Amino acid sequence: MRNIIVEAEVSLDGITGEDNREFWAQVFKYHSDDVTDYLNRLLEAPEALLMGRITYQGFAEIWPSRQGPMADIINAMPKYVASRSLTQTPRNATLLGPDPSSAIARLKDQPGKDLIKYGTSRFDDTLVRDHLIDEFRFWIMPVVAGPGRRLFEDVDTSSLDLRLTDQRRLENGSVILTYTPS
Repeated sequence: MRNIIVEAEVSLDGITGEDNREFWAQVFKYHSDDVTDYLNRLLEAPEALLMGRITYQGFAEIWPSRQGPMADIINAMPKYVASRSLTQTPRNATLLGPDPSSAIARLKDQPGKDLIKYGTSRFDDTLVRDHLIDEFRFWIMPVVAGPGRRLFEDVDTSSLDLRLTDQRRLENGSVILTYTPS
């Protein structure tokens, strides 16, 4: 059985990246050797990427033109996309269809490596509601982002009870907090 891992970069004031270019400009200043190591190891564990439409479109715009080991992995990795508006996806992306929860439950039941979902979005409301997430990794950046989309914005977290299972401090002053639903 596969696990669903959600990895999200978050500012001290709870802002997530989504399509916030200012956020990413601040975050990329904090990429250090141990950050690169963390990101590379994170990509070794999953077999595929799970994405909402906005994240998928951001990846599709940026990653195909990038080069290097991380780009090669991301570009080759299968992608499963939840979207109400997309009718097709290029290359190695598959739409989850009108019932993404059932499609994800089937993916989780298949043998293989884990699936990773980068970022948090409206799609998380479905994943949290249907108890499909097995692990959250919140990478807390030492920046105050100001305006932007907040972690778990538009997500009903009333049934979400998390337990801290790991914490890691990086050289750049950021921390990675790993939680599992109880």
